[in-house]
Amino acid sequence: MTLKCFAFHSYKGGTGKTTLASNCAALMAKRGFKVALLDMDVYAPSLLAYFEKEPKRWLNDYLLGEAEIEDVMTPVTEIVQNYSKVHDPSSDVKGALWIGFCSAKKEEIYKIESGTSDNPKSQLRRFIILKQSLIRDYNLDYMIIDTSPGIRYWSLNALAVADTLLLTLKMGDIDIVGTKRLASEIYGSLTKYGTRSYLLFNRVAGYCVPSHLKPDAEEQMKEADTFTLADGGNGREADYTEETLAKETKLDVISAVPCYCDIQFSKKEFLTALRYPNHPFAKQMEQLINTMTAKM
Repeated sequence: MTLKCFAFHSYKGGTGKTTLASNCAALMAKRGFKVALLDMDVYAPSLLAYFEKEPKRWLNDYLLGEAEIEDVMTPVTEIVQNYSKVHDPSSDVKGALWIGFCSAKKEEIYKIESGTSDNPKSQLRRFIILKQSLIRDYNLDYMIIDTSPGIRYWSLNALAVADTLLLTLKMGDIDIVGTKRLASEIYGSLTKYGTRSYLLFNRVAGYCVPSHLKPDAEEQMKEADTFTLADGGNGREADYTEETLAKETKLDVISAVPCYCDIQFSKKEFLTALRYPNHPFAKQMEQLINTMTAKM
């Protein structure tokens, strides 16, 4: 099997892409795949806070040419295995998971930003070598990249080396406008060279119904799932839905994950699907993985 690389990207932060990427990586390892998860949100990395395992060296160090790949890839299969066993004793993690952690320290962020400015081609070259080496030395099935939001140097590099792009968003005005911009300015160029691109909606309405809603709550939730957006400045307004955005961006929808407010504030969101294996969120993640792997 040839390694496939997925990049979770978004126009702005707060869309939940890190949580989705982490849960997908953990569940893939549980299924029996060998997976590498890279934290390329170099300006606001968060995977270290999730997994709470200090690496030997940072991914920053490798990208700056100061460390080898084996120094920056941290095995976390045991963490996933132990966590899974606690909440589902009959389960077993059949695969493996490694993580490349980025440092959240201010001086490390400045350092990699400075290195990028000094020699941008060298940085991209090392990123490409990283992917090739992981394929060769780790015998990976999948590589998952959590990117920086927006149009920034490292997010563009991540998109350039990925096979499939998952443009993650919530149905808010800023997300909609930004997603349309990304689709037209960035994703269109990449898809010309064979990269697959999809919309991945997160925290959409429809699962949790607030207790204060009236008996016709289902209709109210449907109404809450749309919003008005000015139409070309001509004074007209129309309901805007996931289907509308898909049509305008010419990107298919790979999944629409409901807002599971009963679990989304869990301290360790990255393992939510392992902690609650029978929860609809876990089932949703399994379906997303099925679709991701089938489309490859």
